[in-house]
Amino acid sequence: MSDTDLIDVTVAEIVQETPTVKSFRLVRADGEPIGSYTPGAHIDVVGPTAVTRQYSLCGTPDADDAYIVAVKREDLSRGGSSALHELAVGDTLRISRPRNVLGIDRAAAHHVLVAAGIGITPMLSMARYMDVHGISFELHYFARSAEEAAFLPLMQERCPTKLHAHLGIPRAEHDEVLGGLLTDLPAGSHVYTCGPDGFMDTVVAVAGRSLPEEAIHLERFHATEQPDASENTAFEVELEGEVYQVPADRSIVDVLQENGCDVDTSCQEGICGTCIMSVLSGTPEHRDNVLTASEKAANETMAVCVSRTRDARLVLDYY
Repeated sequence: MSDTDLIDVTVAEIVQETPTVKSFRLVRADGEPIGSYTPGAHIDVVGPTAVTRQYSLCGTPDADDAYIVAVKREDLSRGGSSALHELAVGDTLRISRPRNVLGIDRAAAHHVLVAAGIGITPMLSMARYMDVHGISFELHYFARSAEEAAFLPLMQERCPTKLHAHLGIPRAEHDEVLGGLLTDLPAGSHVYTCGPDGFMDTVVAVAGRSLPEEAIHLERFHATEQPDASENTAFEVELEGEVYQVPADRSIVDVLQENGCDVDTSCQEGICGTCIMSVLSGTPEHRDNVLTASEKAANETMAVCVSRTRDARLVLDYY
């Protein structure tokens, strides 16, 4: 993603939601409306240390005056969350336009939102939208305690009958508890989950016992560990009639951008979806955390920042 694609914003308000989570209300630095977004969307935030991270928008999707993001301070992070926690009202940041890889599936008759910890952020915008628009849903929120459950008082006030807080449940009991929640769901139900990777894996496994894969939606903001470059092979990529050589130690997107191709990127870790391209020929070796299992099986798209192929040639097109 180029600097011209970013928006200058000002921190208008900071709220200490929990001992480790702060929310930030961001407005455009030029005073113009920032725009609305679809529920479940996220933005890239370029922090004070120039580290770019993805954060879900957790305000009111229909509003166009400000974006709200919540950031959990991670002591072992590379500086992104810690630096954001040092921000003050009036400081400026650069952000991307919203993107959505989670979203509300309009084909569903009922929506079951399952969040853990800071994973509540995309679910909050989805719940607020569905509550206002009369869409059938229920929200299950897992947290260690009420003190560590960001936005819990807000949800208890706004949608008390749809909210189910599961506080202090040991990880070893999650499978059993989720089994009770995700069994005998109304016909046409879809499940959405966000939270720590292990928690989401459990939700997907439990939901998969009774729901088809296409009815289970999740969002990951952690990259998959990539193989060492010594395990890679070189191959060719064709785009719009031009053929480029991708060495074992270079990514597809690096080679395409180096040759002047207009391919947007952001995370460079396979978690944001910015660099997704269409696959016209060849079989991708998917290494991302953004495409669904069915999308990967279809092999019609791929995230070119991390994914590769063991074929001799891939033929790509812009998505």
